Amino acid sequence: MSSEQRIVITGVGLTAPNGNDLNEFRKNLLAGKSGVQKFETRYMGEVLAGVCDFDALKYQKKKELRRGTRAGSIAIYCCREAAIDAGINMESVDRSRVGVYLGVTEHGNVETENEVYNISKYDYDTKFWSHHHNPRTVANNPAGEVTLNMKITGPHYTIGAACAAGNMGVIQGLQMLRLGEVDLALAGGVSESIHTFGIFASFNSEGALASHEDPTKASRPFDKNRNGIVCSEGGGVYTLERLSDAQKRSAKIHGEIVGYATNSDAFDFILPEPERQAECMRLALERAGLKPSDINILNAHATATQLGDIQECKALRKVFGGEKAVWINNTKSFIGHTMGAAGTLELSGNLPAFEDRLVHPTINLDELDPECSLENIVTGEPRRLDRVDYIMNNSFGMFGINSVLIVKRFQN
Repeated sequence: MSSEQRIVITGVGLTAPNGNDLNEFRKNLLAGKSGVQKFETRYMGEVLAGVCDFDALKYQKKKELRRGTRAGSIAIYCCREAAIDAGINMESVDRSRVGVYLGVTEHGNVETENEVYNISKYDYDTKFWSHHHNPRTVANNPAGEVTLNMKITGPHYTIGAACAAGNMGVIQGLQMLRLGEVDLALAGGVSESIHTFGIFASFNSEGALASHEDPTKASRPFDKNRNGIVCSEGGGVYTLERLSDAQKRSAKIHGEIVGYATNSDAFDFILPEPERQAECMRLALERAGLKPSDINILNAHATATQLGDIQECKALRKVFGGEKAVWINNTKSFIGHTMGAAGTLELSGNLPAFEDRLVHPTINLDELDPECSLENIVTGEPRRLDRVDYIMNNSFGMFGINSVLIVKRFQN
């Protein structure tokens, strides 16, 4: 493949419940530090959630925060940080050739709930409904807020892909670069989900909302005593470039995207279908020209729901069963489920392994569910490998949307 078609990650911008940049995030993953805490939400009271504490005023004014959305603010922070990490001076690039592609699980619920609550104080008189509501709730809002803030005039849109959305944003950015539609892509995923009580109430009604006396132990993927999802907010955005462009400016390279795939289960609203998930992983491997044994680190999607974890483990066994050198970890055990941001954030937490060769562990896995038995799940302490060449990230979502990314340690 030519250097014009090879796509590399040159910048990472993120905010997670346990870190506001890649170095802090990675440090806390290796140290086993959770970011889950108690959180007050309307009508439900105290729940458990992953809450970010990034400096929203670093790149926005108070007026902009009042007018915009939490998702937009997360997106602006992450995109700005990704550009800075890549060494990109936005004043010196053709902003009509920059694309913004952000995956979201859902958008607009927070703002709609807030407006309904606000007018309830005035006997539901709609004259008190905010005139900012429409731009806050249109589906392209998070990416659109980025273009306003960064004065980007190239294409922007959000990709609604449930919990596969973070990976899908990256896939879209990669495809647009290969098509020559843009020269620089800010791509990834964001989520403000914890600011809507509805997501907690719905998971609670489903019997899939995590609870634990210790918030840091609530997210328990693969564990026999897991009892559901910890909802979290966050964002993860990559600066993507063609290798030829990155090399021209001597950019540092976090990794090269060499394989990706997406497909649909066509099976159920919520319950995953293992065969289709396995197909998605196999297709990503095929596109990368790899065998299952070539993968060094596999970050599992596992959300800590009873059936979801079991179904993914069935898929993993279909593809990687018996492989002794594929090491599996899970980032949701630290930060909960960041929904639209999950794919990019969870992959980000593993990217530094290309340099330090450490596989961060899965925490809170005290008693492995026999139905989730897999080779080489890393628990307890980080595991050092002889080398790390390939990382696979799985992200699966409702309505059976599956996405897989494979990133390679960069070599000329």
